[in-house]
Amino acid sequence: MARLLRDHEIEVLGVNRPDRATRRLWGKSDPTDAENAARAVLSGSATAIPKEQSGAAEAMRAVSVARRSAVKAKTQAINQLRALLVSAPQDIRERLWKGKPAECVDVCARLRSLGNTPLLQTLTSTLRLLAKRWLTLADELKTLDAMLERLTTQHAKRLRERFGVGPQTAAVLVAVAGDNPERLKSEAALAASCGASPLQASSGKTIRHRLNRGGDRSANNALWTIALVRMRSDARTRAYVDRRTKEGMSTKEIHRCLKRYRQGVVSAHPG
Repeated sequence: MARLLRDHEIEVLGVNRPDRATRRLWGKSDPTDAENAARAVLSGSATAIPKEQSGAAEAMRAVSVARRSAVKAKTQAINQLRALLVSAPQDIRERLWKGKPAECVDVCARLRSLGNTPLLQTLTSTLRLLAKRWLTLADELKTLDAMLERLTTQHAKRLRERFGVGPQTAAVLVAVAGDNPERLKSEAALAASCGASPLQASSGKTIRHRLNRGGDRSANNALWTIALVRMRSDARTRAYVDRRTKEGMSTKEIHRCLKRYRQGVVSAHPG
């Protein structure tokens, strides 16, 4: 609908969900929500510009969605396969159980027959099907990763040049910014969208901030991954962690600061 309205040169604004306290008092209905949305626009409190979803950022988001579901299904497949091996007869379990998932799947995919009983025949077919599913999803992930590599290299070259930023994390961050990043009024707006903006948690003489639990959780996870990689492998980041630790900051607080800093770098180098 937003795309159709834009095509007709009609201004489109985003309206947040109604206040929860007000909704509990007055209830919810489509006419009420529509009226509240109209009032928010007329009063000037609704000024958010929605994403255009028409370019490279939207393409990265689509691939990231498919990749996320493929990773989840692949993990479920190996978990289910190993759960069946745990309850299988001991001789079969000892023969098929391998430490590495790929080795375990390879053995199960080449199964011919475990026995003549109904249980063993069914177990043979089930293990073989789960193993083939895992292999199919592994090939699918390779294709999706190649797509992300191509898209991020072409449309997020400067971001990919930063230490610790890979194709998956870069795609997620670019997708959050959208194809019209100018809709984000400031760096702080992008930080809030990623759940990386610091929130006050001071009390009495203690002055501190805590992690933001809001925002896009996939973007927050991408920043977390980048910060973790840098904490482990980047000399400058390790020196920063040591200095902050001596100042009395906890690991969570240091990680939050690094996430906020990395988000600032993303804002400065979006493409």
